[in-house]
Amino acid sequence: MSSFIIEGGHALKGEIVPQGAKNEALQVLCATLLTNDPVRIKNVPNIADVNNQIKLLSEIGVKTSTNGPGDYTFQADNVNLSYLQSDEFLERCSHLRGSVMFLGPLLARYGTASVSRPGGDQIGRRRLDTHFLGFKKLGASFEYDKERGVFEIKAKELRGTYMLLDEASVTGTANIIMASVFAKGTTTIYNAACEPYIQQLCLLLNRMGAHISGIASNRLTIEGVEELHGAEHTILPDMIEVGSFIGMAAMCGKGVRIKNTGYEQLGIIPYTFRRLGIEVRHEGDDIFIPEQEHYEIDSFIDGSFMTLADAPWPGLTPDLLSVLLVVATQAKGSVLIHQKMFESRLFFVDKLIDMGAQIILCDPHRAVVVGHDKRMSLHAGRMTSPDIRAGIALLIAAMSAEGVSQIDNINQIDRGYQDIEGRLNALGAHITRVR
Repeated sequence: MSSFIIEGGHALKGEIVPQGAKNEALQVLCATLLTNDPVRIKNVPNIADVNNQIKLLSEIGVKTSTNGPGDYTFQADNVNLSYLQSDEFLERCSHLRGSVMFLGPLLARYGTASVSRPGGDQIGRRRLDTHFLGFKKLGASFEYDKERGVFEIKAKELRGTYMLLDEASVTGTANIIMASVFAKGTTTIYNAACEPYIQQLCLLLNRMGAHISGIASNRLTIEGVEELHGAEHTILPDMIEVGSFIGMAAMCGKGVRIKNTGYEQLGIIPYTFRRLGIEVRHEGDDIFIPEQEHYEIDSFIDGSFMTLADAPWPGLTPDLLSVLLVVATQAKGSVLIHQKMFESRLFFVDKLIDMGAQIILCDPHRAVVVGHDKRMSLHAGRMTSPDIRAGIALLIAAMSAEGVSQIDNINQIDRGYQDIEGRLNALGAHITRVR
């Protein structure tokens, strides 16, 4: 098990480039299962979750070649169907949440798929109903083996249909899209997730020969085709990492430029940081965060208390609420952070309270942060990272704190952030990885 030792109080200065988007990568990697032809994916982030997904693809028989850093070619022309039913494969799936997105393409192409209940962050209930209800609408049947914890889905033929999703699930929408591309007739998915990750998946599938319209809206129409062919795709910059860097620069920076951000795809993220009083300069495709000697939380037009809450795209992504919460601890003013989607994601605030932050945890979904206005620094402590996003939030807190902190269980951070200590140390941070 690895830990970070962080010597706080060192200012960040310089340029940093965000990695490729983790959530997009996990989707488009699974889309390579839909064709016999080679599919080239560029800007793939070198992080644990994505590397494990690539390894799992290789283990089921997908030919994988490396063209350069973050540049891979995949060819699924000889998938080992018997291995897909093995206990070894199902055990591997149980440790990788992204494996659930194997279901859609495997069902579409081979008429059957099995997967263990997937792992991932322990941030609350993450149900899979949307995935299976969508498959059922397309004509598939499924069973859940409770003793083995295995989902089995089968279909002799998938047929296009209209469906209204019970929630705008990103992975559920991705899975249903991939299952629908070979369905007979036309499929309409209403209340579809429309995050940039989904848009990118649809654009790749269309380049592979699919017929998907309504991209970037919550109503997708998919006309089934007989087969798909190869294509090339470049993954967007990771908007969660961009947001994390904005937060770091606000709390610890003396002028940080975030390069090649894919600004047009960031949605409400820059505006949300501005609501905390942070100066966010948009310069070309870059974001520049000057030194923030002071930042003051905005209020609503009627003067009422500022609330930041997550919502389906184009609302605020829940993955950034942990970072926003930490940044607010050094703002002037108070803010209510309302995490609607996951009931365990705010439980890491007790670690921030131990560091001197003024936070009231109202319930599993809401926390009030009373900012220090940079008049009182957080103090160092020893912490354990419970999930990816809380981990990066704790790292930001430790970088801004007085003294030396230790964060354990940093494999959680590694799942979502590529060589984070190396890139931040290049900006002036003092972070050491120890075992």
